[in-house]
Amino acid sequence: MDHSGHDMSGATTTSSAPAAAATTPGSHSMGGMGGNSCKISMLWNWNTIDSCFITRSWHIKSSGMFAGSCIGVVLLVMTLELLRRSVKEYDRYLLKKAATATSVVTSGSGKGDVSPSTCVTRSKGYRPNFLEQAIRALLHMLQFAVAYFVMLLAMYYNGYIIICIFIGAYLGSFVFHWETLGLGGQTSATEEATVCCG
Repeated sequence: MDHSGHDMSGATTTSSAPAAAATTPGSHSMGGMGGNSCKISMLWNWNTIDSCFITRSWHIKSSGMFAGSCIGVVLLVMTLELLRRSVKEYDRYLLKKAATATSVVTSGSGKGDVSPSTCVTRSKGYRPNFLEQAIRALLHMLQFAVAYFVMLLAMYYNGYIIICIFIGAYLGSFVFHWETLGLGGQTSATEEATVCCG
């Protein structure tokens, strides 16, 4: 039985000389219909043309398409930083709303007359209602999904894509985490540096 056209994973490799010559050691050239080939490497690489990311439809066929993909990766990582900031801002909004409601109850009770329920609310913090928690969970899920998508892109070990991930993290942090410090709340610096797993 002839196995010359198959690799160990069962994927068919292209038999054309240019595609085979373009692959680097540790890479696979996966053929598709019509002779289109994807260069996929599990080692560090600088592949551009004929690289594929995530799906066969994300097949880089020109320098312009690769440049657009790099810009898209930067924007994707910036979106992740925006989502991280959105989670913080929504929690701040909920706490501010709870503090406002508590101060209204306190001021309505008369001077020095604070109800026991108000004291309990202040000491235990604020528990979001069902809708508020659903929104918090949605924001977390979106952050989690985008972070895993970025991780999958990084696993292609393409130097250009990884540099774009770093640039996106820098720009996203610069734009979305530019906030006033020293007001008693947590700052961005106290959080985990990576969010690969949500």
